Amino acid sequence: MRIVLDLSDKDLRYFRDALKSVGRGELAQDEGTVIQEAGKLKDEALASEPPEYVRLRIEKLGLLIAMLEDEDWSLKGEDRKRVLSVLAYFADPDDIIPDRVPGLGYLDDAIMLQIVLNGLRHEIEAYESFCQFRREKSPSAESLLRRRDNLHARMRRRRRADREGLRSRGARSSRIIGLW
Repeated sequence: MRIVLDLSDKDLRYFRDALKSVGRGELAQDEGTVIQEAGKLKDEALASEPPEYVRLRIEKLGLLIAMLEDEDWSLKGEDRKRVLSVLAYFADPDDIIPDRVPGLGYLDDAIMLQIVLNGLRHEIEAYESFCQFRREKSPSAESLLRRRDNLHARMRRRRRADREGLRSRGARSSRIIGLW
């Protein structure tokens, strides 16, 4: 069976606003709690054996957490805040559909994850590239640092180009929603 969700710009704004309100909340200020609770949600959701659509997206929470905990990646400032604000949504127990609802409880989390993964695609691509470089090349500390700095710069350039492209078109693309 295949179920297709067609989210309008209004629907996407609703999710964006939900993300922003959690990002401004008290919970978002405590990085350790955000990371811990998002990891707990990931583990609980995966233990519930959710449908594949949900599972594939929930697994990505681990990648977002790793981006913050990886000392070599050293995500700082606004870049770090972007990822933390996303994780804060998943650490909040009062999301759109309560997680304890069997079969549906993690559906809103999966939808939100798909939206934010699109918005964080440059960060994710850069981090995955960094991890692959580190795994395959066994680089020196200096070359790893240089690679990280280049990938951070590329990530910011691409994100800036997306924002400028959205502004120049005068409208939002439903594939790239401005979350921040």
